[in-house]
Amino acid sequence: MRATIMHRAGDVGIETVPDAHLIESTDAVVRVTRACICGSDLWPYASMEPSEPGQSMGHEAIGVVEDVGAEVRTVKRGDVVVMPFAFSDGTCAFCHEGLHTACVHVGFFGNNGMNGAQAEALRVPFADGTLFALPVGEDDALMPSLLTLSDVMGTGHHAAVVAKVGPGKRVAVVGDGAVGLCGVIAAKRLGAEQIIIMGRHEDRIALAREFGATDVVSERGEEAVERVRELTGGFGAHSVLECVGLGQSTETAIGIARPGGAVGRVGVPQEATMPASQPAFYGNITVGGGPAPVRAYIEELLPDVLEGRIEPGRVLDRTVDLDGVPDGYRAMADRESIKVMVQP
Repeated sequence: MRATIMHRAGDVGIETVPDAHLIESTDAVVRVTRACICGSDLWPYASMEPSEPGQSMGHEAIGVVEDVGAEVRTVKRGDVVVMPFAFSDGTCAFCHEGLHTACVHVGFFGNNGMNGAQAEALRVPFADGTLFALPVGEDDALMPSLLTLSDVMGTGHHAAVVAKVGPGKRVAVVGDGAVGLCGVIAAKRLGAEQIIIMGRHEDRIALAREFGATDVVSERGEEAVERVRELTGGFGAHSVLECVGLGQSTETAIGIARPGGAVGRVGVPQEATMPASQPAFYGNITVGGGPAPVRAYIEELLPDVLEGRIEPGRVLDRTVDLDGVPDGYRAMADRESIKVMVQP
């Protein structure tokens, strides 16, 4: 079968690899019908050290179950399923608490040698605890939005939940990528009164406004902090969604939170330590977040997608086949595309 392999920064291509197959009795094999290139894939695309075997890429997918192990009970051959970016057993204490990305058996697709979803098929460990069967056909018109439940919509929602977004809250979203835009959707869905999107790309800002953003801040650094304070009566935002992961974005997120506010961090941190710990401390600002347990959120978000109340699939603004994946990486890295969908 064919799959996307990255060997070093900037070197990503399509190669023939062994067919996906069952290894454990709890596995499933999924034929991929839709996948994505994620903003987090751009970090290794920019900085990956050379690797001879390379890394199979991709962690977001919808597909059709082709085979299941003897112990799999909740999905069957022919089911259309959404695959969260992390696999989990669904039975441990953390899964029962809704924190699937802390599962005692957790692993992340397309990472540390694990097979990736930018491919024709892949093996899914712990299929019962990972895959979620969808009540639609594989070519349903809602596929782009359903695909976002594998990562970016659930991740934007997680940022909003951690940041304690609720009715009447003033919210700021740091980052205008796919996760930030889904964070705007999440904040609107949870009843925020004011939603400030922080970004500077016109196409993304326009989409954010359609999703529910009420204000735009394009400044950075201290200028951004001052502008957000002006827009929030001088106090700052109750809830801040940090959707980038850089030191400056984290400092900004803490800087624009009002005393007693909360920051939900879902941008993969690119630094070993968290900036602005003293301002957070003296402002009594709650800072939390991490890899979103998107498997826990699918059941809550799915009805809104199926009934058209939210349209997160609009962040997918370019579609390629497997041969077009390398150009998809380039387009996202050059900010020509918000998020690329892959149809193998």
